[in-house]
Amino acid sequence: MMKKKSVPASKPFLILFLCQIISALDVPLDSKLLEELSQPPTITHQSPKDYIVDPRENIVIQCEAKGKPPPSFSWTRNGTHFDIDKDEQVTMKPNSGTLVINIMNGGKAEAYEGVYQCTARNERGAAISNNIVIRPSRSPLWTKEKLEPNQVREGDSLVLHCRPPVGLPPPIIFWMDNAFQRLPQSERVSQGLNGDLYFSNVQPEDTREDYICYARFNHTQTIQQKQPISVKVFSTKPVTERQPVLLTPTGSTSTKVELRGNVLLLECIAAGLPTPVIRWIKEGGELPANRTFFENFKKTLKIIDVSEADSGNYKCIARNTLGSVHHVISVTVKAAPYWITAPRNLVLSPGEDGTLICRANGNPKPSISWLANGVPIAIAPEDPSRKVDGDTIIFSHVQERSSAVYQCNASNEYGYLLANAFVNVLAEPPRILTPANKLYQVIADSPALLDCAYFGSPKPEIEWFKGVKGSILRGNEYVFHDNGTLEIPVAQKDSSGTYTCVARNELGKIQNEVHLEIKDPTMIIKQPEYKVVQRYGQVSFECIIKHDSTLLPTVIWLKDNHELPDDERFLVGKDNLTIMNVTDKDDGTYTCIVNTTLDSVSASAVLTVVAAPPTPAIIYARPNPPFDLELTGQLERSIELSWIPGDENNSPITHFIIEYEDGLHEPGVWHYQTEVPGTQTTVQLKLSPYVNYSFRVIAVNQIGRSQPSEPSEQYLTKSASPDENPANVQGIGSEPDNLVITWESLKGFQSNGPGLQYKVSWRQKDVDDEWTSVIVANVSKYIVSGTPTFVPYEIKVQALNDLGYAPEPSEVIGHSGEDLPMVAPGNVQVHVINSTLAKVHWDPVPLKTVRGHLQGYKVYYWKVQSLSRRSRRHVEKKILTFRGNKTFGMLPGLEPYSSYKLNVRVVNGKGEGPASPDKVFKTPEGVPSSPSFLKITNPTLDSLTLEWGSPTHPNGVLTSYILKFQPINNTHELGPLVEIRIPANESSLILKNLNYSTRYKFYFNAQTSVGSGSQITEEAVTIMDEADILRPAVGAGKAMASRQVDIATQGWFIGLMCAVALLILILLIVCFIRRNKGGKYPVKEKEDAHADPEIQPMKEDDGTFGEYSDAEDHKPLKKGSRTPSDRTVKKEDSDDSLVDYGEGVNGQFNEDGSFIGQYSGKKEKEPAEGNESSEAPSPVNAMNSFV
Repeated sequence: MMKKKSVPASKPFLILFLCQIISALDVPLDSKLLEELSQPPTITHQSPKDYIVDPRENIVIQCEAKGKPPPSFSWTRNGTHFDIDKDEQVTMKPNSGTLVINIMNGGKAEAYEGVYQCTARNERGAAISNNIVIRPSRSPLWTKEKLEPNQVREGDSLVLHCRPPVGLPPPIIFWMDNAFQRLPQSERVSQGLNGDLYFSNVQPEDTREDYICYARFNHTQTIQQKQPISVKVFSTKPVTERQPVLLTPTGSTSTKVELRGNVLLLECIAAGLPTPVIRWIKEGGELPANRTFFENFKKTLKIIDVSEADSGNYKCIARNTLGSVHHVISVTVKAAPYWITAPRNLVLSPGEDGTLICRANGNPKPSISWLANGVPIAIAPEDPSRKVDGDTIIFSHVQERSSAVYQCNASNEYGYLLANAFVNVLAEPPRILTPANKLYQVIADSPALLDCAYFGSPKPEIEWFKGVKGSILRGNEYVFHDNGTLEIPVAQKDSSGTYTCVARNELGKIQNEVHLEIKDPTMIIKQPEYKVVQRYGQVSFECIIKHDSTLLPTVIWLKDNHELPDDERFLVGKDNLTIMNVTDKDDGTYTCIVNTTLDSVSASAVLTVVAAPPTPAIIYARPNPPFDLELTGQLERSIELSWIPGDENNSPITHFIIEYEDGLHEPGVWHYQTEVPGTQTTVQLKLSPYVNYSFRVIAVNQIGRSQPSEPSEQYLTKSASPDENPANVQGIGSEPDNLVITWESLKGFQSNGPGLQYKVSWRQKDVDDEWTSVIVANVSKYIVSGTPTFVPYEIKVQALNDLGYAPEPSEVIGHSGEDLPMVAPGNVQVHVINSTLAKVHWDPVPLKTVRGHLQGYKVYYWKVQSLSRRSRRHVEKKILTFRGNKTFGMLPGLEPYSSYKLNVRVVNGKGEGPASPDKVFKTPEGVPSSPSFLKITNPTLDSLTLEWGSPTHPNGVLTSYILKFQPINNTHELGPLVEIRIPANESSLILKNLNYSTRYKFYFNAQTSVGSGSQITEEAVTIMDEADILRPAVGAGKAMASRQVDIATQGWFIGLMCAVALLILILLIVCFIRRNKGGKYPVKEKEDAHADPEIQPMKEDDGTFGEYSDAEDHKPLKKGSRTPSDRTVKKEDSDDSLVDYGEGVNGQFNEDGSFIGQYSGKKEKEPAEGNESSEAPSPVNAMNSFV
């Protein structure tokens, strides 16, 4: 009996539904068939429903459709017909419904805002697009507002509002500072979903004046900036901790509605100190796994692809050490319409039945409405074969006029779905789509499937025959599929032959023949067997096969179901696999797979590797040199070299190196020729003409290179004309009237024969001259004399020998010699940019006057005089070189308020041309340098005297000096600042009405009309009484005074001073006794006698005691505590110089607590500046010399 695949009967409505499906025709996806069949329009591409366009660019509203015949297109705008022919800004693309609205040529995007719908129509129906809402994007500016500074107490919360302008689409918000750096965010400071910046609690580091909110409108690629917001945090001690309070959302509950499939974002931001931590839970359930994410330091809960099951109450809890607060967000998930069953195209034959089903769901439930050819079905032309039943249209006994395109619209308050589905009623005779005489090849005892793809309307009946005049096929040995395929479940040799498929319906009949061949199966008649092999041994697996003679098999070997290792030890033969030098890694399962185009077979075997018996230690060494070199197959340009390898010495030879000697041109010099793999012992070598070759071979293994083999016999190749010409041909003149042509000579073996010479040819470029040639030998240079200055020449050099010329050489361009440029640049102009920088311009010189390769221009400039001193001095000229054809340049490093001169010269390869006339320019005033020194002298109870020197570089006319000073108290804090302006012609000042025993810090600088120069700083102290001495310290511009420690009250210091005084008293008594006993007491003899290294010798020139010091005194003083006593500050003075005392005033404590003084009857040399005294040395000074 014939087998047919059928559907079992169950419930009546199911049978009816399936029958409706079966009755509809399936149109095969055959391109030729689809081109021939009539088909209603189908929308293939359209713009999105909500289409936001860039108002600066053309608007393209897409609508593409297919159909047979090709459809025509029309548009509606805001529900009415849109006549594009009446609008010159609107065009429709050819063979398309796509509209192009020309905005870039005068149109305004706002004028075309609206709802558009496309209709594609042909004789079989009309398909419509979605409603496409066109809206131009907008990126409005921020409204101007006056922003008051935010004064916030430390620990309080703060919200900085962004309130961006309403754009389309909404902008992306971010906060940055003036330097365009993103403001750092944390659990304490973060940006909310609305763009505001939230501070859970403010800290002093939050103080800044550049909190700036930016709105980025991606559609128009623009960024809008809000005015900077200032925040100042003031501190109150102690800072009060606060329990959490929600900043957003407010209250204890809120609601949120989200659409199915969207991303749900819930946010909780809390204030408090310490900063609260946020936690999220879902009441009565768990947060969905794999779809839940936490963002913004867990302040934002994100659930992607939400569904109705995600509805519920979500609670955020903010907690710190003082308590917690929570907020419940009730989430409801609604749904725009989504498809359950979208209508599908229906192809029917006349008289058949069918259905279109349109089922959608949503929340709320969407309503379903039908349209026919774009018209509501209630007012569409009646069709007696059509019946609408809610979401289903039932067709009965359709006719060709029933063809149409139906639209299903499912909509609710959150959106709509629109689908086109056509009903195409076709009356077509049978067609067989399977190629005629198609050959099928099948392995014996396997199923055979013979195709008969067909189409027809009504659906054709299929019959199969074997042979040209055979009977119809029936019986259990065949299976007939609904798609026309004939299946032979078990094909035998006698199944081979020709089969005929016949398709017929009421409109006609057609048949097609196919052929079946049955092949013998592929078999492995000798399979690989289990093997055990010793390590470093050799093993082989066999795989002998038998196959159909008409099939070509391929054999693949696998190891452990993977490709064989890329290792030359694995050798695959025709019927076997051999593994050389087996290692432990080779252990495993080896599979032989045999494939043909019709079948595949495989067989496997296991290899076990065992340890080899102990062997003596192997000695590895370099290979022995090859021997028995032999030359065969001698030709003019090639020869074959063979050799016998030497012993490998237990390390396989990896490759051989072949070298050659040219006994004719370079005897005794061996050159590299080539190299070959270590398994190769012959090589075909390429040869050059006119070379007397000898060859030798070197073997290489992992240990190293062997000694070279003995040379082979010599082989002299025949001469030939040169194959190549000299390289690196150049033409460069050395004098204005010559051209020097140079080239690289050919090497000996490149000559290809005796009598190597060179043919040198030249002619002036762009002049209709003949070539001038000369033949030279044994040189690589030729000089052409009597040429014009710097003109281009075409040059070529060709090699030749006794047998002929080399191929025609390529030409190169050279130039005859250069000469100095003839003219200077003109129209030199100088633009002074500031006091130290000027820009110079000039006109380029004509290229003909350069007379050489233009290398650039040189600017010579020098200072004539300073306008402030009116003094002239010789200054070396400075030179700036500007490469290429530049016509301007910058002159940096100028001195302010000075007069300069400059000139410009053009430069070529020969040298510089004449200079342009000197151009004079002046630089404006600048700010002066610091005063050359500041000296503070004559301290009294309430006054100090200041002396200073004018700036070394005034850089202009000094207008005044500015003196600022302020007191420094014992806690190192600075007092009120006093400013005094002093005329420029003054060089000293007495400050009166100062506080006694007070340290002052001074800031002193000079001014010109441009501004103030750098300042010099100094510190000084008014004395406590007349016995006190002024000893200030240098502060070098620091805002805080150096720390002073009063050690005079320390116990250890008082004890030390008493011991020193006692020692001095004893010495005086001893001296007095010695004088009374015997006359003069020579200090030097006493010191020599005692040999006390701590006591310095007397100075021989004035007889005074030397300075005594402790070893501790040689330690460096603290930086900033050593200043010359005359209070002079000079740039060249070191901060580490020793303090010079001994002017007859009392010693005082240094800043680090040390007591410094000097005992002296007379200074050896006078100080360079000021502070002289004739006061006699005091006992206190004598005591100080020991410290």
